[in-house]
Amino acid sequence: MNPVIIVLSVAVVFAFILAASSVRIIRPFEKGLVERLGKFQRVLEPGLRLIVPFMDTVLKVDMREVVIDVPSQLVITQDNVNVEVDAIIYCQVTDPFRSRYEITNYIHAATKLAQTNLRNVIGEMDLDTVLSSRDTINAQLRDVMDQATDKWGVKVNRIELQRIDPPADITDAMSRQMKAERDKRATILDAEATRQSEITRAEGSKRAAILEAEGYAEAVRKKADAEKYREVTVAEGQAQAILNVFKAIHDGKPDEKLITLKYLEMLPNLAKGDANKIFLPYEASGIISSLSALVEGIKDNGGPAKAATPAKEPVAS
Repeated sequence: MNPVIIVLSVAVVFAFILAASSVRIIRPFEKGLVERLGKFQRVLEPGLRLIVPFMDTVLKVDMREVVIDVPSQLVITQDNVNVEVDAIIYCQVTDPFRSRYEITNYIHAATKLAQTNLRNVIGEMDLDTVLSSRDTINAQLRDVMDQATDKWGVKVNRIELQRIDPPADITDAMSRQMKAERDKRATILDAEATRQSEITRAEGSKRAAILEAEGYAEAVRKKADAEKYREVTVAEGQAQAILNVFKAIHDGKPDEKLITLKYLEMLPNLAKGDANKIFLPYEASGIISSLSALVEGIKDNGGPAKAATPAKEPVAS
């Protein structure tokens, strides 16, 4: 074989190896740390990057959010109750340099830090507060851990408590308490429903009574108006009749004899009453004189003689 061809082949292979060693591909969710002969040089962004072959080493750091499952542990509350708790941490690398050179394994460190702070936070609360304050515990843990992991170039986005399990006897007691509370609420709701029903029924009775009273008042009003209208109509009729009689008498130009005759016609009506006394006016003598004159007039006109007899009786009395 030709030595030239051998040398060229070796050169091509060496060039290929050299080219392959000088190129690195950084994916979109990664960043690369370049070390040259054991010393940090620079950070590589995503894409196709060139390095010095055989001298540079690239360490890739995943920048995506990481989910860390914190193992369950027993924690003592402020009122000396053992509860079993576990949590989940959502964290993300923000500085690849510090996450690589400031901490050996930030995932393991974050797990231990979460367990420690869970004991501290829950140990300052009683059981009822722990069970009802998940959001408060999550917020406190996130703030504490975010401060601690900041120097590692790691940000804790959130922490979620998965389980808070009290002992079995306390769980049974809580179940009985919740059942009693539900029964109490049911009793209160039944009482409230009965009360509301009674109020509604009373309101209905009240409204019916008001409507009945208003109807009765309206009927009484209508009846009174009708009676008033009747009396007014009768009074107007009587007044009109009196006016008609007065007009007729006035138009006829009555004399004393006619007035005396009308007086005599009225006397039987006076006698029909229940009273047994009749009061004659002061001018009774004048009326009697007029009556005598009337009788004399009848005689002069040829009337019966016995008609004079009634005229003498009042004089004798």
